[in-house]
Amino acid sequence: MLYDWNTYRDELHRTVGDFARLNPPVMRGLSMMSSGEQGNHLSAKVHELIALAVAITTRCDGCIATHVKMAAEHGATREEIAEALGTAIALNAGAALTYTARTLDAFDALPAA
Repeated sequence: MLYDWNTYRDELHRTVGDFARLNPPVMRGLSMMSSGEQGNHLSAKVHELIALAVAITTRCDGCIATHVKMAAEHGATREEIAEALGTAIALNAGAALTYTARTLDAFDALPAA
């Protein structure tokens, strides 16, 4: 395992929660843009797969840790995640490939359901 993704995600969410208490308007605005709440045409799983592809192209570990868990909760498999990340790799080459390894590592680190 590359990282302890579950601890990282929990600590990140705790710290972001601290920030949310300091600056609620920013967090309300961000919440309104949440990937799972946009539109009615794509499933929540597809939204999370897109979020993961974007996460690796923007190199955001926090996004990976959060959205890999949400994708799994919406039924995404490791194979579906790999297919979605393949699109990001095609557009972002080596950097996306490196962050694909991180995303798959984060998925593998999820506690068994």
